Amino acid sequence: MRAAVLGKPIAHSLSPVIHRAGYLAQNLAHSYEAVEIDTDQLGSFIAGCGEDWMGVSLTMPLKVAAFGVADQLTPLAEITGTINTLVFGEQIIGYNTDVYGLVQACVESGIEGIETCSIIGSGATARSALVAARELGGQHVRLLARNSVAIAQCAQIAGQLGINITVSDSADADFENVDLVINTTPVGVADKLLADTTDVSGLLLDVVYSPWPTQLASRWIECGGTVCPGYLMLLHQAAAQYDLFTGLAAPLDQMRAALMETLRH
Repeated sequence: MRAAVLGKPIAHSLSPVIHRAGYLAQNLAHSYEAVEIDTDQLGSFIAGCGEDWMGVSLTMPLKVAAFGVADQLTPLAEITGTINTLVFGEQIIGYNTDVYGLVQACVESGIEGIETCSIIGSGATARSALVAARELGGQHVRLLARNSVAIAQCAQIAGQLGINITVSDSADADFENVDLVINTTPVGVADKLLADTTDVSGLLLDVVYSPWPTQLASRWIECGGTVCPGYLMLLHQAAAQYDLFTGLAAPLDQMRAALMETLRH
């Protein structure tokens, strides 16, 4: 059976390392590749997948385009407006495992419950972060973003979840009294965010995992905070995909070991 991660660019993806390690651990003769696909190619690619395909993982820029090929949506995919997993069967079902990945990464890092959360960015991952914050108990979220359209989408989700949301520019960021901060922006964007900060509190989850540590993560530690690396989110969301694709419980220890070995090199 076959699966793949699709996106553009995709050569950097560590998803094949994680999934293949799971197949090897459970003696499954499955394959998992990385395929560079842009939004205008997604429909034809999915249409060409035969009965030997279990499904696909999706990264940028396909997490919204996937709504055009999914026959059915799970509640998390629907509320976040984000699909990162398509599972094939009688119908193509769109899932969001990013929320699970974010929550499990925080739990593994010692977060059992939060009240306040700051989210840096307003794109697809930020929408998943909003739901993750609510699942962790968050009631008050501060969104550090500028894109008015994306901010409006996040505000709508917050309203559905019963979250009190405020929006500000990153220049006005205050990280001294917050339980959890999630950086959802691409590598380099948030590097200088703490340049004038000397004290922080709570946990920072930086979804960027390469290069690691990021400048933001390093500075966060210097200012007295604790950090959750983005590769933990990657691991846990992949484990959830593995369950969906194979119908088996993911061998998390082996998948983690393969990921860490690759990151070391």
